[in-house]
Amino acid sequence: MGEPLLLAQAIAIPTGVAVLAYLVVGLVIGVESMGVPLPGETTLIAAALLASQHHLKIEFVILAAALGAIVGDSIGYFIGRKAGRSLFERLGRRFHHFSPDRIVRAEKYFHKYGVWTVFFGRFVALLRIFAGPMAGMLRMHYPRFLAANAAGGIAWATTIGIVAYKIGDNADQIFGRVSVGALIAVAVVAVVLYVVHRVRKRRREQAETTAAATAPESADV
Repeated sequence: MGEPLLLAQAIAIPTGVAVLAYLVVGLVIGVESMGVPLPGETTLIAAALLASQHHLKIEFVILAAALGAIVGDSIGYFIGRKAGRSLFERLGRRFHHFSPDRIVRAEKYFHKYGVWTVFFGRFVALLRIFAGPMAGMLRMHYPRFLAANAAGGIAWATTIGIVAYKIGDNADQIFGRVSVGALIAVAVVAVVLYVVHRVRKRRREQAETTAAATAPESADV
């Protein structure tokens, strides 16, 4: 949590004006939502920490973050709709976040889950950047996109903002304990996924071997 705390100081000390801090929150999150890899969530956490120390109002922090997310995603949508796939090809040459395999993976999520990708994508770092432009490129119906975009933006800003606000000055200690538990959980999940992957791969290889062995017999018949 060192980075959000430092960013919180960077917001408060140079400006000394709460209104400017809210504008910074909305602007950073908005530009990130347009497809530019900026630390939007870190900025929201930093502002919420400042609010917990009574430098800002948490309701205005959440409002600024939600508006930034909704407006930024909408701008990103129309950019993606107008530029099409060539936009991602150009971005892929400049930012590793837009590598071809990541674009393909994000596109699969959109085809499979539709507007739910826009809603839940707000909580996922890469999908937060992709959601607007990708939805525009795929020509998702804008009213549906806007509804999911607004709901996701409000839910994300409220959840992250309130959690960071409640944590307040104890952020380092709480996130330190969570990180240990998270590390254990990730390790367990990784082992389980690896075992499942190996079992499936072995079954697939056995099936391919069996099919290859029976193919000549079928041809002879």
